[in-house]
Amino acid sequence: MKTIRYIQVTAVLAACLTTFSCNNTFLDQPALGAINDTQLTSKAGVNTLLTGAYAVLDGITTTDQSAWEVAPGNWIYGSVSGGDAHKGSDGADQGSMNDLMTYTQNPSNGFFNSKWRAGYEGVNRANTTLYYVKKVTDLTATESKTIEAEARFLRGHYYFDLKKMFNNIPWIDENTSDYSAPNATDFYKPNTENVWPNIEADFKFAFDNLPDKQGSVGRANKWAAGAYLAKTYLYQKKYSEAKAMFDQVIASGVTSNGLKYALTDRFEDNFDAATKNNAESVFAVQMVANDGTNNIDNANRGQMLNFPYQSPFRCCGFYQPSQDLVNSYRTDASGLPYVDTYNSTPVKSDMGVLSTSPFTPDNTTLDPRLDWTVGRRGIPYLDWGRHPGQAWIRSQPYAGPYSPKKNVYWQATQDKYSDQSTWAPGTAINVLIIRFADVLLLAAETEAQLGNLAKAQEYVNLVRARAAKPVNLVYNYQNESSPMAGFS
Repeated sequence: MKTIRYIQVTAVLAACLTTFSCNNTFLDQPALGAINDTQLTSKAGVNTLLTGAYAVLDGITTTDQSAWEVAPGNWIYGSVSGGDAHKGSDGADQGSMNDLMTYTQNPSNGFFNSKWRAGYEGVNRANTTLYYVKKVTDLTATESKTIEAEARFLRGHYYFDLKKMFNNIPWIDENTSDYSAPNATDFYKPNTENVWPNIEADFKFAFDNLPDKQGSVGRANKWAAGAYLAKTYLYQKKYSEAKAMFDQVIASGVTSNGLKYALTDRFEDNFDAATKNNAESVFAVQMVANDGTNNIDNANRGQMLNFPYQSPFRCCGFYQPSQDLVNSYRTDASGLPYVDTYNSTPVKSDMGVLSTSPFTPDNTTLDPRLDWTVGRRGIPYLDWGRHPGQAWIRSQPYAGPYSPKKNVYWQATQDKYSDQSTWAPGTAINVLIIRFADVLLLAAETEAQLGNLAKAQEYVNLVRARAAKPVNLVYNYQNESSPMAGFS
């Protein structure tokens, strides 16, 4: 058969050489499955590109990286590296995380490469959208501005995350033609370009050109851009500019689905798929379970390791809260935190205590948000029953006695909001990039830096007052043998 095929091809080529009927168009055929410029320079084409720029908010861009390496909540690079959590599991499992946790990382650690690639893939997709939107002729001026503003918001978001993570980063935009220019003289010299003004400009453009409300709740709106712009000012220590923008966001901000920014009464509503996209959600990565794909690609894959070990969740015992985090929730009798001395008297734990042995939880005053954040022995673990302690922990000596909680779905709604399509669960719980509580606390920091301590305290107390509401207490079960029946 191969011989016949070669003869046929040779005959065709010979005909082209001996006649004038063949020309370059014979070989110049479009690749099957490829998108051409004509398709992209249309309303449908550029909206598809914009959707692609949103699609990598979860960090997942290729099949050769693990979802947790690029998780948008940055639980490894933030909480684990910062001390709020241990890696979890046991020491050998995902050993590269140990380097980040113990500040012994080196350039060969693949986690850094994954995070870098994920960030710049987002930048690339935003840039591609910006390149083509200028060529589209079947958009109204308003539609064109909105697409440009959304793409610039997303680019600002990706660059903000890269700047936090790596600091010295090259700026590449839709007008860049020489991609080696930032490193042209010395590939081993860090990039020293100040990208903050560019990030600031992207968010400013988005704030000026995005609508208050969007047709899809997951899209960025004017006020998400304003919150990010204020945060960008704060990171640059531009306190006066930050204050002016925070004032606007706090006074007038609404969500993409039109809800006036506010703190939810129930702290837990921010971490429950049934109550997501509420008035506190400023910008979030949207997640969905059971979407018909037979995988958890859209179901918060970045958190798939972070469930109690040998539990109803099956896997995997990572992201265990630290004793330092738990201790920080200790309060005095009036509910005020011990800012500098909270580690002096650690919260009682079941460290080293078998689940079959008796244990009584700490009975001192604690901030009620603790038990919506951390799973600890003897305390209701949502509606899954009381946390059994060591039985749900892979290695207490390595990672301590606690389990994560904010990323966990409720038993009563697991059929709708969890996804069991693979070896570890997915969930429909959104990843909150900015919520209104963050805005208030960032505004408080800004006011404190400007010497306005009374205003700073006012903002902090708004967040604290929510925590004190009775609805935020963790109560006993009505029926211990049937936790889903509710709390007393």
